[in-house]
Amino acid sequence: MIKVYGIKNCSSVKKAVKYFQTHGVPYIFIDFRESPATQKKIDDWLKCADIHVLFNTKSATYRTLKLKDLALNEREKAQWLTKDNMLIKRPVVEWNDDIIVGYNESAYQKKLH
Repeated sequence: MIKVYGIKNCSSVKKAVKYFQTHGVPYIFIDFRESPATQKKIDDWLKCADIHVLFNTKSATYRTLKLKDLALNEREKAQWLTKDNMLIKRPVVEWNDDIIVGYNESAYQKKLH
């Protein structure tokens, strides 16, 4: 079963959910605000995706917290993802033992066919 992680009001998450609904693909939605990603979950994701892909430097949270000024290393970035899931690029789509980060219709199509 596909799992879509994100927040309900994120436009990229909405597009991913709509894509799966339109194509009749069963999925489970996990809202970061209701069920925050744990450090273990984030560590698992980091086995499939680079920290620079998962860590959203374009988010309002990143700017508000002024994290650029801290010059974080990769481990510190991973810890921040656990502290504040709003720093995770959305959506994170879990597909068996793989993930797709961000809305990526062509990647979804490849996984389905």
